[in-house]
Amino acid sequence: MALPTSARYVIIGSGIHGLSTAWNLARDLRSSGRGSGADIVVIDKSGVGAGASGIACGVIRNNYFQPAMRELMAHSVSVWDSDPEAFSYHPVGYMQISHEAMRDDVASIAAQQAAIGYSSTFVEGAAASDSYMKGIFDDWQAQGITSVLHEHRGGYANNMASLKGLLGKVEAEDVNVVGGVTVTGFDQDTSGAVTAVLTDQGSVRCDHVIVAVGPWVQKIWAMLDLPTTTDILSGGQLHNVPTWTYMCLQEGTLTVDPGYLTDNEGNMPPVVHVDTDAPLYDADGLVTEGPWGIYYKPDFNFGGVQGGYMPYVVDKPPEQVAVDPYGPDSPDFVVGGDFYRTWTAALAHCHKRFEGKNHLISDEPSGGIGSFSPDNFPVFDTFCDNAFFIADSNHGYKMIGVGALVAKELLGEPQALLEPFRYSRYAEGKLHPVSNSPYPWS
Repeated sequence: MALPTSARYVIIGSGIHGLSTAWNLARDLRSSGRGSGADIVVIDKSGVGAGASGIACGVIRNNYFQPAMRELMAHSVSVWDSDPEAFSYHPVGYMQISHEAMRDDVASIAAQQAAIGYSSTFVEGAAASDSYMKGIFDDWQAQGITSVLHEHRGGYANNMASLKGLLGKVEAEDVNVVGGVTVTGFDQDTSGAVTAVLTDQGSVRCDHVIVAVGPWVQKIWAMLDLPTTTDILSGGQLHNVPTWTYMCLQEGTLTVDPGYLTDNEGNMPPVVHVDTDAPLYDADGLVTEGPWGIYYKPDFNFGGVQGGYMPYVVDKPPEQVAVDPYGPDSPDFVVGGDFYRTWTAALAHCHKRFEGKNHLISDEPSGGIGSFSPDNFPVFDTFCDNAFFIADSNHGYKMIGVGALVAKELLGEPQALLEPFRYSRYAEGKLHPVSNSPYPWS
């Protein structure tokens, strides 16, 4: 479709957030009599799902130690539940299986899930946890486990299929979605408000800009001359840190039949996430010591048992990190031998059925990088008077409901679920609590 010369709302990025915002904003404009989808254009330098949303593992969960994240995710799970077929969503549930240092944290999550009516089962103690897991997988053998939190909602969705379903809802609202359009800058008035989005296909005058570009956020941020460093108030002191950093995401697929990982009744199991402090070994000896964690699920979309391991920090200034080419096309940020060895050893640590299966790991390029905020949690906020940033800090794909909340804010209705994620929280010291998980976003 042709790029218009003006639009009330310009959404940059056609991943999960951009499409969700467009769909919900169009519906709200129409239902309130304040406009329609024709007032919105979504632009993307490539096309739908060309970024992080298109390669996402697709896990949908509520499992967060931070109350604000947990409430936000409960809202998003409800959106996934609203149309599983269109969103290619499989509500099989999710399991957080943890070692002793995490037990109190996970108990807190369970208690607060109960308080908001989010259905889950919490099991404590090594013997009880082992028994519970063997009731699901009779070959369960993970060591160092003292708690299990089994969320009965959540599960996973197929990335591109869900985006196509969402695109269908967007197009049904007459929203213009234009691919192959690269943002090159912005025109701003004397107050700093954006008056036009400049692209390689021409400029688009606008009243509002929504930035939903995932790992490219640092680039758009710089175009608007927003701060490269951020002051964080913590422990009574201000700490100045880079606003954005990058981490390399490590995911892959074991090329067995997805039905190889069924539960004791032959059904598709919940998504499994294991965090343990037990030393990890394979046939060649010690793989890693200290806390480590993996997640995995059978997935016909990926053609095997698919999942991942903890990300690692890209040790470069953010402006020097090459985001493009992205994902599996990157020469720098794809998984390799270290990931293959660790993840397959971890699968065998958890299930006897995976012993001796390390040679079945797919060597097709996989992985990518994510752009992370100063505290590794999302920033949802307005800058330059009318530029709303959906900077998800790599929590994004599962947060399909954020678009509905952003749409309300764009129409003048502040959303309490987004309030804990304002940029101002850093300078004010209103930080999210930190758990004992080995994953950086906890």
